[in-house]
Amino acid sequence: MDLEERIKRLEDRAALNDLVVGYFLAADGDDLEGVRSSFTDTATFSASGVLAGAGRDAIVAFIKASREQMGLTIHTPHYAQLAFDGPDQARGLVGAHLELVLGGTAVCGAVRYVDEYHRVGEDWRIHSRDMRTIYIAPWQQVGDAFASDTPVRWPGAPGAASDYPRR
Repeated sequence: MDLEERIKRLEDRAALNDLVVGYFLAADGDDLEGVRSSFTDTATFSASGVLAGAGRDAIVAFIKASREQMGLTIHTPHYAQLAFDGPDQARGLVGAHLELVLGGTAVCGAVRYVDEYHRVGEDWRIHSRDMRTIYIAPWQQVGDAFASDTPVRWPGAPGAASDYPRR
């Protein structure tokens, strides 16, 4: 890569980081237009490999319906490991912690978003996102859940294995 290409790659990494953070801030702030603008028209959103929305409008509808069951939320990204598949396509693994109120229960957890990004015009957008859960549990159960074989404990659901179990 020449110097200009290297500078462009650094700018793209910064733009992708801003996209990741912007999505979390939009979700936490109930900014559905901000959520909408984070995705391509043909994007998909999945949770643990299960499709939750295909297309920008379906993703926003899914996020809106999910948010209606939530109180205060904090999505905190810790890292974004990025790889470029060309000048207009990239992949990312985003590690984050979630603190949220779901159905009146405060929960805490850690997730990884497996992302694909496409450049649309001058801007980067999420083209696919799969939220993979490491652990999540009501605050009072976090220690027990984290130390168990079933660390995924969404309120009202049976405990389940992590999407990233220890081998």
